[in-house]
Amino acid sequence: MISIEVFRKLALSFAEVEELPHFEKTSFRVRKKIFSTLDTQHNRACMKLTEIDQSIYCAIDPAMIHMVPNKWGKQGWTFVELGKVNKEILTDILTTAYCTVAPKALVSKYEEDDLA
Repeated sequence: MISIEVFRKLALSFAEVEELPHFEKTSFRVRKKIFSTLDTQHNRACMKLTEIDQSIYCAIDPAMIHMVPNKWGKQGWTFVELGKVNKEILTDILTTAYCTVAPKALVSKYEEDDLA
């Protein structure tokens, strides 16, 4: 189970990330592009993934990670239930979401970290 504070700390750990309001939620952005939102009322996050990454993560456990049930979901937006996910999976999916929207110059740092 991931707390709101732990989620926030992980999301803000990436280069050039800003935390800004987004309607009734909080968004995490890199160079003005949202890679994740946080819904504290429902204790879940929403991540921007590619369709392929979305299908891989949703296959882990559909009760924990699932596609947003509308046109946004078909564009890769994926819910992560913070009460059900562990830190390792959350860190991995956050990194993937960040790398999906971040500029290549920023992404290369995280790709190099994976190779080490």
